[in-house]
Amino acid sequence: MNQLSLFDINPSSISGQNDTSGSAPMTSGPLADRLRPAALEEYVGQQHLLGPGKILRQLLERDQIPSMIFWGPPGVGKTTLASIIANRTRSSFVNFSAVTSGIKEIKEIMNQAQENRAYGIRTLVFVDEIHRFNKAQQDAFLPYVERGSITLIGATTENPSFEINAALLSRCKVFVLKELTEDDLTGLLSRALTDKRSFGSARVHMEQSLLPIIAAFADGDARTALNTLEMAVLNGELAPDGSVTVTRESLEQCLGKKTLLYDKKGEEHYNLISALHKSMRNCDPDAAVYWLARMLEAGEDPLFIARRLIRFASEDIGLADPQALPLAVAAYQACHFNGMPECNLNLTQAVVYLSLAPRSNALYRAYEAAKADAMTRLNQPVPLVIRNAPTELMEDLHYGEGYVYAHDTREKMARMTCLPEDLKDRRYYLPTEEGTESIQKQRLERSRAFRLGATADEEAEP
Repeated sequence: MNQLSLFDINPSSISGQNDTSGSAPMTSGPLADRLRPAALEEYVGQQHLLGPGKILRQLLERDQIPSMIFWGPPGVGKTTLASIIANRTRSSFVNFSAVTSGIKEIKEIMNQAQENRAYGIRTLVFVDEIHRFNKAQQDAFLPYVERGSITLIGATTENPSFEINAALLSRCKVFVLKELTEDDLTGLLSRALTDKRSFGSARVHMEQSLLPIIAAFADGDARTALNTLEMAVLNGELAPDGSVTVTRESLEQCLGKKTLLYDKKGEEHYNLISALHKSMRNCDPDAAVYWLARMLEAGEDPLFIARRLIRFASEDIGLADPQALPLAVAAYQACHFNGMPECNLNLTQAVVYLSLAPRSNALYRAYEAAKADAMTRLNQPVPLVIRNAPTELMEDLHYGEGYVYAHDTREKMARMTCLPEDLKDRRYYLPTEEGTESIQKQRLERSRAFRLGATADEEAEP
């Protein structure tokens, strides 16, 4: 069994009781706070801003930090990054909450910043949830930002274009912080299990495969990931030797739900999406809904599933039911608007509809046949009759000669060959009799007959 281990642990060091065995007790405070990075090298994520040569990294290295707004979801490291910036730039760091502070507190801090400036000390003011400040409170920062008395770093989960005053926003550089990836969080959790700041002198047994489960549950939030790990360890199975084992079952209790076997990047990912697709193809909505639930409850991105439904609507249904594609696209939009768990029913509606819709793979076969010809016969010229002739030279070369504008004809069709000469007899789209595609088949047969020279009367004959 592949396990990660901490050092030696005993029940008292985990529970916070007095330790009499010589083991170092666990430091107080949540695990996320105990492991808060103090240096940029320990910081996880945001490589688009902090990677080598990236803009924020260069500003830090040059010590040219402007006032900034960090915009991103919870738990991605906005406060931590501001603290690291303050340490690197040797600034006085003031952590300011928009929830509990008002204009009076702002002015007090600004006055202190003015005094610090007189002694050559810069003040970095970090305002968490700055979008909660009203216009007057935000305006209170303006003169100090303009004079350079402070470097303001605001953090917000809301779009700053709508939540931050235009005057203040124009004086700040906006940096978008992204959700941490599952790889980011898995690496963070792995390091947490080997850091003495985590659980003191301890030994914890935990399967490596459980870390991605916590990472998926955290949904991009490092604080949630670390707090979940801490809860799992505190509720792990204590052995007589004082060690702790975190099992899948105990982790499930902490997560409040069963952890399903699922690897978004591995074989099971493709097995399940294949099961969903083939169940719908086989007109089995019960199986299709089951595989849908398996993926969603295991943490699959609903937008990934919705994209597969859009593909299915054209590949397996096509013109047999022209409403299948709009419905699948609507399901994608619903997933985007609602997110999980609300969009689970939007996807269920689409899956059941697609499972029961009439079937046709004529569009799929048409494209594959055309692709085969296109790839093996690449140099087929465009017929002169359907080429544009924007210049006199092109007209002299007979470009567009004989072209008939279909809308000017009674039949709304012209007897022109639009395929290359060598392919003029090829047939790619072969419609079925399924659903409304039977109507397309009738129209296509009339169109082909006319283009081959049949008269309107001949087309009308049974």
